[in-house]
Amino acid sequence: MKIAVAGGGSWGTAMARLLSNINHEINFYIRNEMTRLDIKNNRENSKYLPGSKFSKEINLYENVEDAIKDIEILVLAVPTSAVRPLLNSIKGKLSKNVIIVNLSKGIEVESLDRISEVSEEILPDNPFVALSGPSHAEEVGNDIPTTVVVSSKDIKYANIIQNEFSTDKFRIYTNADLIGVEIGGALKNIIALAAGISDGLKFGDNTKAALMTRGMYEMSKMGLALGANPHTFNGLSGMGDLIVTCTSMHSRNRRAGILIGEGKSVEEASKEVGQIVEGIKTTKSAHMLAQKLNIEMPITEKLYEVLYEGKDPQEAVKILMTREKKEEIEQNFFQ
Repeated sequence: MKIAVAGGGSWGTAMARLLSNINHEINFYIRNEMTRLDIKNNRENSKYLPGSKFSKEINLYENVEDAIKDIEILVLAVPTSAVRPLLNSIKGKLSKNVIIVNLSKGIEVESLDRISEVSEEILPDNPFVALSGPSHAEEVGNDIPTTVVVSSKDIKYANIIQNEFSTDKFRIYTNADLIGVEIGGALKNIIALAAGISDGLKFGDNTKAALMTRGMYEMSKMGLALGANPHTFNGLSGMGDLIVTCTSMHSRNRRAGILIGEGKSVEEASKEVGQIVEGIKTTKSAHMLAQKLNIEMPITEKLYEVLYEGKDPQEAVKILMTREKKEEIEQNFFQ
């Protein structure tokens, strides 16, 4: 198939390489000239995905309109905040038959919309598929076995992506719960930031396990309020992605959290990580969405205060530990 990949970061590069290796024709849209030249001359994105060489020819574009001509699938590998501007720029120029596959994991701050909702608003006639799960670009780019999930309002489009993107190193499951897949992928970044801060404060495994477990509970609560299937959060886009993002040094969110826990500002931590840390903005949008839905999400709330109101992380932890005593399971997700 003819596929355009938009976004020259690590995940876009890994996906362009993976798809080219299974003989799809790839149009790779990259805004940064140095990155385009690097891939053209060295067959590698040495800044964002060093060591992962392209073995097949791909087409490199600096103009998105040229990149999307006659394609069948458009892969979005740009930050959440860049999705709306990108889709607006191709509105009226993209065939209605093109399937949009989104790789970013976040909730738009301004609208509190999931990416599928942004896409449906701007390009309502184009099928939308979310791809999520425990999938560090660094490992996908090195052909390390990885398993993900794809979801769409119409499962036939998820099945198409499952068939076209699967390899012997990249296994794909389908899930009809688009809301749950998107919410799990977005909110796990919040918990990974918190887990990183815990590491930066030199707390231990007990603390991280508690953050991950209670974080999963917060993810499930928001998912349930939005109409998700709670079982989705036990799957790849929930528990799977949460585990890998909270425990790996490949995780930008965890690395940023460690730096914040060690005393650096949010701006300093983001700069040192060197790529977009989605969890920072997602913490803000999830905090606002929780207030809108009247959901109690204490980890998200305290992380918001640390990131946006200057609260000391040690104080935030103390407040979480001394909250009103509660039952562990306050609501039944599986009625």
